[in-house]
Amino acid sequence: MPKALSDIGLIGLAVMGQNLALNIADHGFQISVFNRTTATMEKFVADNPNTPGGVVGAKTLEEFVQSLAKPRKIVILVKAGSATDAVIDSLIPLLEQGDIVIDGGNALWTDTIRREKALKEKGLRFVGSGVSGGEEGARFGPALMPGGDFSSWQELKPIWEAIAAKVDGKTGRPLLGAAPGKPVVGGVPCTTYIGENGAGHYVKMVHNGIEYGDMQMICEAYSLMSGLLGLKAKEMGEIFADWNTGALDSFLIEITADILKQKDPASKKAFVDVVLDTAGQKGTGKWTSTNALDMGVPAPTIAEAVFARCISAIKDERVAASKILKGPKAKYRGSKKALVQAIHDALYCSKICSYAQGFQLMRQAQKEFNWKLNFGEIAQIWRGGCIIRAAFLQKITEAYARKPDLANLLLDPYFNKTVKNAQENWRKVIALAAQCGVPVPTFSSALAYYDSYRSARLPANLLQAQRDYFGAHTYERVDQPRGKFFHVDWPEPTRPQIEA
Repeated sequence: MPKALSDIGLIGLAVMGQNLALNIADHGFQISVFNRTTATMEKFVADNPNTPGGVVGAKTLEEFVQSLAKPRKIVILVKAGSATDAVIDSLIPLLEQGDIVIDGGNALWTDTIRREKALKEKGLRFVGSGVSGGEEGARFGPALMPGGDFSSWQELKPIWEAIAAKVDGKTGRPLLGAAPGKPVVGGVPCTTYIGENGAGHYVKMVHNGIEYGDMQMICEAYSLMSGLLGLKAKEMGEIFADWNTGALDSFLIEITADILKQKDPASKKAFVDVVLDTAGQKGTGKWTSTNALDMGVPAPTIAEAVFARCISAIKDERVAASKILKGPKAKYRGSKKALVQAIHDALYCSKICSYAQGFQLMRQAQKEFNWKLNFGEIAQIWRGGCIIRAAFLQKITEAYARKPDLANLLLDPYFNKTVKNAQENWRKVIALAAQCGVPVPTFSSALAYYDSYRSARLPANLLQAQRDYFGAHTYERVDQPRGKFFHVDWPEPTRPQIEA
């Protein structure tokens, strides 16, 4: 028998919305659901009559709002942007003081800041919550990154902690339920309060930027094994499966192994060999890169991952160019085992640098937007449920436990030692890729980032002199205090005389 009023409501019954609603209901919370197309709502309710918490359908928005216990908690899972604004606008006249609206979509964090401010002026509360893990995560346990007023989090916390993915408190490894739809017993929930207004969606954006980097780095490792060693997909699948038992243990490595072993049902060829080499994107990686540029934070590896997708998209141009532009003819003649290990090390070192960039970006953002981010907790909630979940994240959690104000992950003893021991292989792989004409943009940019960050002096002194020469932009001196600027009265540049 359903309760008189539901614990929470959800608007938007596309796949993500349906899966999150079922996850909530599986954990004993009664949920009301509304969808613009009533038939979709009715079918969803009819198909799920016996969940532990119960699913209640509403045909109108007014009926939906009135079905919720106060303070009302309403999750919106519709297309980001104007569609989200339209739903919020339609809800406002129906809500009461203290009600909470939760945007679970991939919203731009500045939109979340705007929405939170606008609703606050009307006496309403707003939560922008990143939801990571895709359709499966939404159904069986995502990583959840809520930002907004802390009182909103306290209201939402019992539900969010219940439905989030769970990990072992000591190892950080994801825990699984007894069966699909059966809640995990115990474990640490992969959610925490991130910070005020847009902090949750900002951290989700950075998560996605890091995800872009992870995916591209894995693709480069695959490309090197295929191009330099001539390995077949199945053989590479076995290598990735082996890597998944060690330091590179992660969801993305695991699924890469599965993909490479998969046969195409139609042609019976290796599945990966019949997939067109053009990659799409939804924009969150671009948002991360653009924000890094706006704030002056170096995040070249994330940006290169975005650009790699962009260049993959111009397939016809690349095919035409391949007939005109020639590269080196060098071939790798060495040990297969040695090169596979070197690629492994290059991937791990590049991954460390990519995450270091992401966490530096979040560190700057908290200054920019006056947030208080707990980086150890952020790494902790990424250990399960989300796309970048990995054993590696336990090491980041431990790094921030050792030093909460850590300036850069590369300075942590574990990561410092790891890169020190593996960088010879990292450099060999990138040099070999250049000699043989195999593009490795994220591997290369990560190494350039590492070498730049460890350099006490960079050639920007010459760059500053150039700026002062052509634009009188001034420069600082090594023998004077920082912040004191100088200018040289440069002569007019000597230009060659052109005879009439």
